[in-house]
Amino acid sequence: MDDPKNLVSTDWLAAHLKDPDLRILDASWYLPQMARDAKAEYAEGHIPGARFFDIDEISDHRSDLPHMAPPVEKFLSRLRAMGVGDGHQVVVYDGAGLFSAARVWWLFRLMGQTNVAVLDGGLPKWKAEGRALEDLPPVIRDRHMTVRLQNHLVRDVTQVSSAAKLGDHEIIDARAADRFRGTAPEPRPGMRAGHIPGSKNVPFTTLLSANGTMKDADGLRAVFTAAGVDLGKPAITSCGSGVTAAVLNLALERMGKHDHALYDGSWSEWGAFPTLPVATGDD
Repeated sequence: MDDPKNLVSTDWLAAHLKDPDLRILDASWYLPQMARDAKAEYAEGHIPGARFFDIDEISDHRSDLPHMAPPVEKFLSRLRAMGVGDGHQVVVYDGAGLFSAARVWWLFRLMGQTNVAVLDGGLPKWKAEGRALEDLPPVIRDRHMTVRLQNHLVRDVTQVSSAAKLGDHEIIDARAADRFRGTAPEPRPGMRAGHIPGSKNVPFTTLLSANGTMKDADGLRAVFTAAGVDLGKPAITSCGSGVTAAVLNLALERMGKHDHALYDGSWSEWGAFPTLPVATGDD
């Protein structure tokens, strides 16, 4: 089940931990209400050799929207400073299990880097198995990276609005059901409640097993099908701010479905635009 371009197990990572071309990234990121400090947790203990990937810092600060995909030049400079480049096998994990790591997996794919996988079950599974941690940052050696931007993997608000009107894509929302229906308040101020008209709700947590690992391909397909998703159409994923939407992209890729993109602005953008239509309930 291990796929170095998609998802790898803790056993796989433990077996490859000392590979010279392995690079591990701690991509932990939390919502304010989760009351966790990702950087402090990294400093306290991380998987040996891991670098900290700051999702908020390695983003487009020219945008008012949270952690939008960074310009190519910024991505290159930050990754080079972390000693991550061409020829490396990258494994990304997070402290919640499988929450924010997929966002960084998607960013690498957006930049044309495909030798990247998410650690299935993340740091909680690694720690539960009693595996090694360290509290010192790794020694960094510079490595050049080549980027080939894959624009087909990202969508903007105009493209998503067109897709919603035409119905030629499946727009899949990774937020919790009550936020999708509009019965729970949004965590960011100024957001309307509800969802993009015509979108389908697949909360990212429904793609995970009880132990926090991702379901197998058949299990994932069953979740999408039960939510009314037509897997014959190209997919656009969305969530609150483009983080957990990437869990859906990871799942679709794991299923062998490659025609998927991520709406980077997600509900932080759509919900703030008073002229864009909003649906509530299950429709």
